[in-house]
Amino acid sequence: MKDADGGVGKVVTVWDLPVRVVHWSLVALVAVLMVSAKLGEMQIHGKAGLVMIGLVLFRLCWGVVGTPNARFVSFLRGPGAVASYAWAFLRGRAPRHLGHNPLGGWMVAVLLTVLLVQAVLGLFATDDILFDGPLAHLVSSSTSAFLTGLHKLLFKALLALVGLHVLGVLAHLVVERENLVRPMLTGRKRLS
Repeated sequence: MKDADGGVGKVVTVWDLPVRVVHWSLVALVAVLMVSAKLGEMQIHGKAGLVMIGLVLFRLCWGVVGTPNARFVSFLRGPGAVASYAWAFLRGRAPRHLGHNPLGGWMVAVLLTVLLVQAVLGLFATDDILFDGPLAHLVSSSTSAFLTGLHKLLFKALLALVGLHVLGVLAHLVVERENLVRPMLTGRKRLS
């Protein structure tokens, strides 16, 4: 049965408000962190990093106690399921999932992990001029310099992961004709 927007199938809630707010807040924070670092606005960068830690920790907790589709147990699958899904996707025969598919589930886990590690490294970082992370005083200057280097290197990996995430969403739109952005905005998804 077609509805008002021309779609067919029942509309169900898939992403709750906390998942959506955290997702889009992380998107905005990555942009703020990138721009503030480029512009040398390290006070803004540092505060945004602390917010990042809070959001990621909240999402990790919500992934354990939150609504069913938000829980990691509902979308983290073993290597066999991931490989099977990837092969089916490449052949254009991937099964639809209400929540994250096996590849998308692991992308969520990897992104959250990298974001948390990146933000924690920032706590110990220094620019050797005007800004030290709030925990930089707890380690030696050489350790702080090493952690700062890791922080900068991991940022490049984070950008690559974000790019891969966006490519995955676009691939779903093109190959599977499934819009994954709309449910992350509205919280609702149409079952075919």
